[in-house]
Amino acid sequence: MSSEIGDVSRQMRVSPHDRERPAPMPWLLIGAVFGLAILMREIVPLNTDVSWLLVVGERMLDGQHLYGDIIEINPPMAAFAYLPGVALGRLLGVDPRHVIDAQLLLLAAASLYAVSRIVRLSPSWAHASWGPFTIWAASIVTILPMHVFGQREHIATLTFLPALAVYALRSDRLSVPLWAILIAGLGAGITLAFKPFFAVPVGLCILASAVRARSWLVLFAPENIIAGVLVATVSVGTYVLYPEYFTVTYPLVRDTYLSWSMPLSVIFLNAASLLFAIAMLSALSTMWGRTPDSLLLAAVLAASGFAISFFLQRRGWAYHSYPMVAVAMLAMGYALLVANGAPPRRRLGLAAPLILAATFLFGAQWFNGNVYVGNVREALAPLKPHPRILMLSGEAAIGHPLVRDIGGTWVSRQENLWIREFVRLTREKTIVDAATDVKLKDYLALERNWLIEDFRKTPPDVVLVDNLRDGWGDWARADAELSRLLKPYTLVRSVDGIDVLRRND
Repeated sequence: MSSEIGDVSRQMRVSPHDRERPAPMPWLLIGAVFGLAILMREIVPLNTDVSWLLVVGERMLDGQHLYGDIIEINPPMAAFAYLPGVALGRLLGVDPRHVIDAQLLLLAAASLYAVSRIVRLSPSWAHASWGPFTIWAASIVTILPMHVFGQREHIATLTFLPALAVYALRSDRLSVPLWAILIAGLGAGITLAFKPFFAVPVGLCILASAVRARSWLVLFAPENIIAGVLVATVSVGTYVLYPEYFTVTYPLVRDTYLSWSMPLSVIFLNAASLLFAIAMLSALSTMWGRTPDSLLLAAVLAASGFAISFFLQRRGWAYHSYPMVAVAMLAMGYALLVANGAPPRRRLGLAAPLILAATFLFGAQWFNGNVYVGNVREALAPLKPHPRILMLSGEAAIGHPLVRDIGGTWVSRQENLWIREFVRLTREKTIVDAATDVKLKDYLALERNWLIEDFRKTPPDVVLVDNLRDGWGDWARADAELSRLLKPYTLVRSVDGIDVLRRND
């Protein structure tokens, strides 16, 4: 056995001069997909969490400190993913949401192009007809996300795809050029840096590559080492630069957000699970009676790994499910449109395009759910240009992207008062002992102090009080200090259970 990863076993080497030039891709149709994706960015509202993280990036550029002046539930990678776009938007004088949209579409194009270059390194795929699948893949990574476009899960999926293709090459004991190694290693590392749950699909693919190649050396392929070094660097950097994440934020998250789970029916019986099942059954049906090629197997394992990570997060939320659904649908599209060049009658025949269309429409509907706050925006618009806004609510979607849509300034250091909301859920869904109850009360007091400090530091022009969810108005009136701070404010109107208070000038 050779000691070099590139020569794990007898490798199949293919000279570019021995290959036929691949058939031209249908560029016009692919361009139409990206054109429609651009149009959708103007129609579909900006994602709530993306809007908040743009605020985080703007404040970081202004010198505020993450986990001190800004309280974010996620590790620093969540903020840094959007920071370049925010900086570029500020440099160009453009709303960073448009810069982020452009960056994500460019990343999608670059990811698909990298995958196409990588798979053509294999003689098994060099002469395949990729045109229809490329159109399908472009639609999955640009249009399907709908309202979760730009979420961390969307970015993580795009950065992971080239690594998936490299894992397939490793399975077939093919050499991988340096440029592909670098792209795969950096992409997988970025994906892992977003969430530890994403170690499941990456680990499954790496392990399967080693088993299929019959060499444990594949586990230490250079792209895997690069990914590991990147994750370790991010982790150490977080510990050194943002110790508050470990001393303040993570204990809060551990004792509240991570302490409870949605009902099993919400976690497992949802549209994402159905889409995953349909895609996997469709893909597996084409594999019946024959050995799957390494690319299809890698895609199926990656989708399954993302499904495990989705279920482990125990929330059942749409954006958590995007990687699992997207990769499963890519596997289905590959199986029905490309794999082994099987004739249409062996790929579900005329049912194939119907299955693809139906799953795509169903998936787009699943990812398009959001909280409508248009009536609140209409109520705020005439009050004051560019208002400073404070919100008393545990629902983040009320304030974001509302504050950005009206050109306002977000007063609170938090996206929403999530500690009180998570404490409520913790008490409802778990058994809280005396020691834990003391901790929860301390967390509530900490959030209240943050709220009062923010209120005094930057007095808001408008206060939104959410009376539809968990009685925030009664809570504020029962607090002497908050009642005093709210005295200079007058109720303008109530919209869908949300009180709009304006400061008396």
